[in-house]
Amino acid sequence: MHPEPPVDKHEIRAVYDDQVIRVYQAYSPTIADTALQRQRFVAPPFKMDRMTWIKPSFLWMMYRAGWGHKEAVQSRILAIDLSHEGWRWALAHSCASHRPADMLPEAWARLKQSAPVRIQWDPERDLHFTALPHRSIQVGLSGEAVSRYVHEWTRRISDVTPLAHRIGALVAHGDLNEAQALLPVERPYPARA
Repeated sequence: MHPEPPVDKHEIRAVYDDQVIRVYQAYSPTIADTALQRQRFVAPPFKMDRMTWIKPSFLWMMYRAGWGHKEAVQSRILAIDLSHEGWRWALAHSCASHRPADMLPEAWARLKQSAPVRIQWDPERDLHFTALPHRSIQVGLSGEAVSRYVHEWTRRISDVTPLAHRIGALVAHGDLNEAQALLPVERPYPARA
């Protein structure tokens, strides 16, 4: 169940307004509690030297984290509101997460070295986590991009774990209309990766 499938198989859909775009991440309680308290990610416990993946699709995040019940390290689902400038910077400084078939390995190594952001398109999911024919973007941040994410782009962090648990319970009980009604409304974002 997904409202109006996109025309473009690789359309970015997100919750956004004039100020921010919302992305999701799943973390351990230690990282989540610190981030919520400080309204930014703090090292430690957040690891600045690791690639961190952000996802604007709520359902893809739920698929990855099992409604917040999959693993202890992904038991807390955070909604992170980012500046549009930050999101666009990430897209502008990205490369695909896998080497294009027409690119030589040496050229691919140089491109990856120069791009602090990876883009990956995975099948979007429905309420039952069934793969849909269109794709959902994941954005992997490393190096300079992580620093900008933590120190410049983040505007607000909120805990959506209770919402994830509630929707997951409704799906488990077959209350799909009620579950669908609680999903964040994601609209086509006016920029492509």
